[in-house]
Amino acid sequence: MQETQTNITQTIISTINSIFSSLFSSIDNNVYSILDDIIFINTDILKDKYIGAFFGTSATSGLILLSNSLLIGFALFYIIRYAYSHYTTAQTEQPFQFLFKLFIFAVLSNFSYFIMEQVLNINSLISLSIREVGENIFKCNISFSELILRINIIISTEETLNIFSMDGFLKGFISVNLLNLLFTYSLRYVILKVFILITPFAFLTLINSSTSWFFKSWFKCILSLLLLQSLVALILLVIFSVDFSSKDMFSKVICVGSIYALTKANSYIRDLIGGISTDVSTNFSSFKYMFK
Repeated sequence: MQETQTNITQTIISTINSIFSSLFSSIDNNVYSILDDIIFINTDILKDKYIGAFFGTSATSGLILLSNSLLIGFALFYIIRYAYSHYTTAQTEQPFQFLFKLFIFAVLSNFSYFIMEQVLNINSLISLSIREVGENIFKCNISFSELILRINIIISTEETLNIFSMDGFLKGFISVNLLNLLFTYSLRYVILKVFILITPFAFLTLINSSTSWFFKSWFKCILSLLLLQSLVALILLVIFSVDFSSKDMFSKVICVGSIYALTKANSYIRDLIGGISTDVSTNFSSFKYMFK
């Protein structure tokens, strides 16, 4: 009887370990290579055929046409406001000042695609430079594809995964957090595209002091989204500085802490300069509390 119960227990444990082993293996084989493309964004994000179509190929098509229409609206608003100021004590800027601002920000709006292309290129070069520093020091590729190989060295699960062991628990924690990382940075990828598309309108809001707050909010959000990949590159340097040949508990805990830092990188950037949240776990929690 006792032997039968032991066999049943072992069968259950083996089944659970087999399920989690398949899950973690699937995450390892699919998530890491995608993370490199999603996190380290460059000008390829603008090579999407629809992005170019959305922006428009000239001043009379796409979002550029809408921004130029809005430009006319700003001009009409100023004319009415300037004429009205002659009958009230309200102060308004001089026509020369307005025309100068109108010209500058109209040019910026119409060349917003080119401006964002250069911004993305510079941002990509910064994060790439950080990773190249690590590659010269550690003599390996600083990427998530390489990271999985290092994690599997430091957190050995022997021949089969035992989810009820310390190594199994750490392996599960890392896999789940990296899956969360995939969702978080997928959201960041989509949101960044949205902020790129509204760039022409963000420049135009600087024409009027009462709408300039929109540009400031837009700039803070897009800056936090872009700088995030440089912070991720720095965190990766810390992870790769861990002695992966050593399998002591200190190295394992540091590795796990670094992975957790990657999932919270967006929160750290927001605390530093502000911006928008792309933390999926935080957004799910907020959504859950709406129904309480």
